[in-house]
Amino acid sequence: MNHSRSNAGAPREPDLPPYQVVLSETDWGSLETPFGNGEDLPEVLSRLLTPDPRVQVNALSELGEMVGHQNTIYEATAPAAMYVAGILTHPAATTPRPYRNVPIRAALLSWLASTAYDASDEIAGRTEQHFPDFLAPGTIVASFRDLRPMLYRAVSPFLRDSHEDVREAAVIAALILAEHPALAEHRDHLAVHARSILDTSGNGHNQRVAQKALEAWGHDATDSGPFLEGSWDWGPHSDGRSYLEPPF
Repeated sequence: MNHSRSNAGAPREPDLPPYQVVLSETDWGSLETPFGNGEDLPEVLSRLLTPDPRVQVNALSELGEMVGHQNTIYEATAPAAMYVAGILTHPAATTPRPYRNVPIRAALLSWLASTAYDASDEIAGRTEQHFPDFLAPGTIVASFRDLRPMLYRAVSPFLRDSHEDVREAAVIAALILAEHPALAEHRDHLAVHARSILDTSGNGHNQRVAQKALEAWGHDATDSGPFLEGSWDWGPHSDGRSYLEPPF
């Protein structure tokens, strides 16, 4: 199935297949996860669309463990990420988090950012030093990285979202995904958003991502303050689980 579209003029990022198609046409049982195969993933993914935010939050936390345990990309990670990106516009993504006036969409975007970072240039390049064929065409991580333009197209509409948390999560995801060479034309535009993160965000990890993107793309980030330089551990399968776990 080919989901790309060709236009006269600038190339366009390919569209995601509908989330229903990802769910129904993926052979989940044949895909590797850290705990066997992905036969249980359809039930977990479906719970992300329930109207109960507690169920949604728990499902997203489970998903992180099932396809990103120990910050690793597995065969099941790619279709799971496509599904999550595909439901960003679903009405269920607007459900407010319990005790927080934050749409669950912010957590979905944060999950995508965290997962994309596990296959980022920084992490993949570090691993490739020890495993030279790590990014060979057709490998699990290389195949996931090929999805970045498609995921970017799903994330980019939220760069100017009216909700601050959604907007910031979208920017961080977009900055990481835009490492893909096909997305280079978007970097000057994204640099404006990165600068906003540096100026206004109170999240040190997000500021670090913004600063590194600006530096990598040749933009001045010299007036930025010092940021935590430890491992970037946040998301549903890391120390940052507090962003997802319900405060009840």
